[in-house]
Amino acid sequence: MRAVVQRVLRAKVEVDGGLVAEINEAGLLVLLGVTHDDEPAHAATMARKIWQLRILRNERSARDIGAPIMVVSQFTLYADTNKGRRPSWSAAAPAAVSEPLYEHLCDELEALGAAVERGVFGADMAVSSTNDGPVTILLEV
Repeated sequence: MRAVVQRVLRAKVEVDGGLVAEINEAGLLVLLGVTHDDEPAHAATMARKIWQLRILRNERSARDIGAPIMVVSQFTLYADTNKGRRPSWSAAAPAAVSEPLYEHLCDELEALGAAVERGVFGADMAVSSTNDGPVTILLEV
C-alpha cells in the first residue's frame, strides 16, 4: 500500500462538475494506491501512520489538532514506467481488492477520530488542492 500525503490549506474533489468532497482548512490530502498483496492490516497500519504523521505546522499531526483528511483512490501510484513510454498498471490491485481496502483505511481513520472526506472510488475525478509548504511525503506499508 502506498500513500502520497500532502499538507494542504484546502482541497476538493469534483466528479462530473459536482463537488463531492472538500476541506477548507489546514489538513491532509492523501492519494492512496493499493497493490495485490495488501490486506486490511496494511490499511489499519497506514491509517495510524497518516493520523500520527507530524507534518502539519509546528510539527503537529492531524491527531494533535483534529485536522481533516481527504482520501482519494489513486491506482496510478503503482505505475511501472521501466519499459517504453506507456506505463503498466499491473502492480495495481483490481477494484475488487482495492476498493474494500480504500474504504477500510477511511473507516480506520474515522475510528481514530479523523474527519474524513472521500473521493469517489473509480470515478474520473478533478482533484484540486492548495499545498502548504509544500510538504509531500510518500508512505508505504
